[in-house]
Amino acid sequence: MSRGLNKVMVIGHLGRDPEMRYTPSGRPVTTFTVAVSRTWNTADGERRSETEWFNIVAWGNLAEICKQYLHKGQQVYIEGRLQTRHWEDKEGQKRTNVEVVANEMMMLGDRRDNSKGPQESDKDDDLAEPLADEDEFPF
Repeated sequence: MSRGLNKVMVIGHLGRDPEMRYTPSGRPVTTFTVAVSRTWNTADGERRSETEWFNIVAWGNLAEICKQYLHKGQQVYIEGRLQTRHWEDKEGQKRTNVEVVANEMMMLGDRRDNSKGPQESDKDDDLAEPLADEDEFPF
């Protein structure tokens, strides 16, 4: 039996706060973008950089979690599958959109950044307990 594989893993930073909507049947769907940058040196020694943007779609419980805990600028790991959608816009133009349909999400980066909402201040950072040294943990 021949099987295919459609799996995408992305680590990057959110380009905007997630937006959640509901389908007519009441199923939650959340969309957001993730930017992934890479840097390299050319043969001439010139440093180059480029950023690739991914449209992310999460459904159901994962959609609710993404809306509640993710915010613009936060680093995140997304795992899912690529999906291409085709439609015709109001002017009759054929459109295509490629997106990652997420089935797993993991918040990355500094834990203090992840626990704060996007509007909370950093003024209390010096009063917060220091985080455990992350080198202590093997994972």
